[in-house]
Amino acid sequence: MAVDPTLLSILACPEDKGPLLLVDDAVLYNPRLRRAYPIENGIPVLLVDEAREVTDAEHEDFTARGVAGWSTD
Repeated sequence: MAVDPTLLSILACPEDKGPLLLVDDAVLYNPRLRRAYPIENGIPVLLVDEAREVTDAEHEDFTARGVAGWSTD
């Protein structure tokens, strides 16, 4: 189930309040902190305790494939 674009446009990282990247409708990724937040049944789980740190390889992959949820412009 895809994340609603309107919802995605207002979501932010709960830790640093910055924008997140959507990766394959499965993960919201914060490249600054290298934290991945799961999306379960189309619902983002934006709890710091539920986030996981990613490896260098995952970071490269996520930043290459991720779609920005909102712009700072």
